[in-house]
Amino acid sequence: MITASRAARLSPPGPDWRALWREAVTDPRELLDLVGLGHLADRLPVDDAGFAVRVPRGFVARMRQGDPGDPLLLQVLPQLAEHDVIPGFGTDAVGDMAARSAQGVLHKYEGRALLIASGSCAINCRYCFRRHFPYGDEMAAAGQWRKALEHVRHDSSISELILSGGDPLSLATSKLAELTQGLTEIPHVTRLRIHTRLPVVLPERIDEAFGQWLAQLPLQKVVVLHANHANEFDTAVDSACARLRDAGATLLNQSVLLRGINDDVDTLAALSERLFATGVLPYYLHQLDRVQGAAHFEVDDDRALSLIEAVRHRLPGYLVPKLVREVGGEPSKRPV
Repeated sequence: MITASRAARLSPPGPDWRALWREAVTDPRELLDLVGLGHLADRLPVDDAGFAVRVPRGFVARMRQGDPGDPLLLQVLPQLAEHDVIPGFGTDAVGDMAARSAQGVLHKYEGRALLIASGSCAINCRYCFRRHFPYGDEMAAAGQWRKALEHVRHDSSISELILSGGDPLSLATSKLAELTQGLTEIPHVTRLRIHTRLPVVLPERIDEAFGQWLAQLPLQKVVVLHANHANEFDTAVDSACARLRDAGATLLNQSVLLRGINDDVDTLAALSERLFATGVLPYYLHQLDRVQGAAHFEVDDDRALSLIEAVRHRLPGYLVPKLVREVGGEPSKRPV
């Protein structure tokens, strides 16, 4: 008997992910038209607050037609509130700039170094904590990763390399192979962790070539997805996750607690259940990083704690993510 996930893996290849990337929606008015809400265009801000709209059309297709409160739409649609100046919200919400150790390298935590592999994302989430990050100056891929690899090579305490961005999977597979060829020559690096939203918002990215590259890596492999709502999943996402598991990756998920999107018990529980059905373990539920332009998404700590406690009563422990906050300069994520 062929299971649904195996059948999906055996299905013919879909459209090239690079073509789908280029076809993303970049006009908020078009986005509203596509979900039957064109009449709300006059509520849009006059500009994008310095953070361009970008949404893959496959992700738009998962939004509910005619629903201005759709939880996927609210993650990507510019709001007037983004222009509000709120005390405590800044452009470097988690202390990235103070953690720079080499070009494109952030070294915050013991034993781990993070590479800003790319400044590009397939989707621009309005709560993004790096929406103001100076990617033009801080790219680890510059110069064939030379400076980044030198830093890692000369610090034997680093056993895990984390690829972040932007989204590291926005890079061509050949570019990722260039990095990992250098990594495999560094004996103290034993684990590669990839933080990515692409398997969720553009699952076609996990194509045959990518799977072959990932499978042949002689490193432990962890892929940390980013999904905030069960409605972000469909059969294409299930297939992408299956291919990642087939390549030997452990799959985890981190979410952000977002007001009006997933700040209720039923939604959080449904997300954990949907993740597990796709072979992904809930990992972190982040309190919002206090980045300028995102204050309208914030959920206060008391409510966050009551929500996670309710989820804990409803679900087995392995489906309850850790409620955390990232604080610049601290040696790890801070439990809330």
